[in-house]
Amino acid sequence: MTTAPQSDQLRFITCGSVDDGKSTLLGRLLYDAGLLRDDERASLGDPPDFSRLLDGLALEREQGITIDVAFRYFSTARRDFIVADCPGHTQYTRNMATGASTASLALVLVDARKGVLTQTRRHSYICALLGIRRVVLAVNKMDLVDFDETIFARIEREYRELADKLGIESVTAIPLSALDGDNLAIRSKRTPWHRGPTLLEFLEQVPAQSDADAAPMRLPVQWVNRPDPDFRGYAGNLVSGRVAVGDEVIALPSARRTKVARVLDGNGDVKGAVAGQAVTLTLADEIDIARGDVIAATHDAPEVADQFAAHILWMDEAPLMPGRLYFFQLGPASAIARVTAIRHRIDVDTQESNAATRLDMNEVGYVHLSLDHAVAFEPYAKNRALGGFVLIDRQSFATAACGTLDFALRRAANIHWQALSVDRAARAASMQQHPRCLWFTGLSGSGKSTIANRVEQRLHALGRHTYLLDGDNVRHGLNRDLGFTAEDRVENIRRVAEVARLMVDAGLIVLVSFISPFRDERRMARDLFGAGEFAEVFVDTPLEVCEARDPKGLYAKARAGELRNFTGVDSPYEIPLDPELHLRTEKESVDALAKRVVEFLDRG
Repeated sequence: MTTAPQSDQLRFITCGSVDDGKSTLLGRLLYDAGLLRDDERASLGDPPDFSRLLDGLALEREQGITIDVAFRYFSTARRDFIVADCPGHTQYTRNMATGASTASLALVLVDARKGVLTQTRRHSYICALLGIRRVVLAVNKMDLVDFDETIFARIEREYRELADKLGIESVTAIPLSALDGDNLAIRSKRTPWHRGPTLLEFLEQVPAQSDADAAPMRLPVQWVNRPDPDFRGYAGNLVSGRVAVGDEVIALPSARRTKVARVLDGNGDVKGAVAGQAVTLTLADEIDIARGDVIAATHDAPEVADQFAAHILWMDEAPLMPGRLYFFQLGPASAIARVTAIRHRIDVDTQESNAATRLDMNEVGYVHLSLDHAVAFEPYAKNRALGGFVLIDRQSFATAACGTLDFALRRAANIHWQALSVDRAARAASMQQHPRCLWFTGLSGSGKSTIANRVEQRLHALGRHTYLLDGDNVRHGLNRDLGFTAEDRVENIRRVAEVARLMVDAGLIVLVSFISPFRDERRMARDLFGAGEFAEVFVDTPLEVCEARDPKGLYAKARAGELRNFTGVDSPYEIPLDPELHLRTEKESVDALAKRVVEFLDRG
């Protein structure tokens, strides 16, 4: 059997609501097309259970549902295929997005008895979000409605209305019975009114939508190859366009221009390469290029930015809250990212936009995203490779979200650091001290402010220049607009950390006394400072002791239900894992603890 060229390989997904018959359809399609091995045929049982071919997880077989994304590779005489069988249950929407991210076509199943359901709309929305513009509407289980043409026509009409709203450009509807094989690989005599193709005929003939060859050249650099001092090559996958020896190219984000000196594939030098090939380029000039940079055609280069408008599908069990920091991965390019604002949450069932301050798992939002440095990109609708990204949790390294870049926020190009004649070192020298940020964290009533105040008194007596930022005091001014929800707590700490950074830049020793209950926010604050400028001080007091003190009567109100989101009662406190100073207030006096802090500063 001949193998189709890679450029004609079709990647597609199956999706839809649970029990619509996705796994059965694929199993029967492979069976009828004669694409199963003898052992696979034997594993189907008698009577054959076609879903067993793809439902590989034991839990899936026990429950009769698809949980993971099952990939299957198969070929016919006309084409190679990679199909992803995606889960139908709502809670596994994030898994479905994984399958859709690389597909060019979606096979959306609908149960003829049930019609277009909420999950059908949800999956179709995510397909459209991830760039799929061609859909096969597979109306399955037609045998259970006596192959009624009017039912099929009604479902087709309803889905086309949805597709128009979502921007799906092409819908091909096919009436099917996956269990009996009607219109899968063989045309059914029970649908004489269907004049379109069988499913296999359509899959073999549909264009693979690969127009990457005609697009401008883009090579994200995955590896700088230096086998010896005389060779410097830039290796990666050519995601679009063509490249040849002598082409003029630009390296981004540096914007340095040069020409291609050599093009190499796995076998050595070649004259040129096309999209989809893994290549190494050498350049006529020695310019600074690193992993994650993009080598592109000079006549139509991608943009460079560090702030974006983007859609994201949140995949983590912990909610997304603006202000938290995540690892950002755009192909081989990486950065530190923060969602600065959630413009709205999108109801993927109705496509309506709703106000939101957080995103929970499987929710889609339209957000503003800020990076710690600029990257080369293109809108996802134009180039998936340079517009599709993931956010990664910085502690667990789990994928927290996938997203698509829409456009750069133009204000990013107009904001620059102003060069100042008097710098941090000069300010510190004039004060004859080493600027630091001491971040006191602990439960309400733990003694943070008392100890920080005593430390400042000692430092003042020693002639040091200080400032104390206290949580209660700051909420009277800078943060008076914030409440105590998890989202507001994140923003509360972000603002204070930025103020503390400016004060350290001014040469001061800054003492910050905030509950700051979440490790992510304390880490975010730490990351704003240079090496040796930040110290976390954990004021460790047992909850029962804090409650017994209760100087403001807050614990009593929280226990009575009069105060919501109170740390230690109905909101968590995440203890520091590796603080620079660990102060146990039950074992030492305030004066002794303050002395320890000052001695720590003197050592540093």
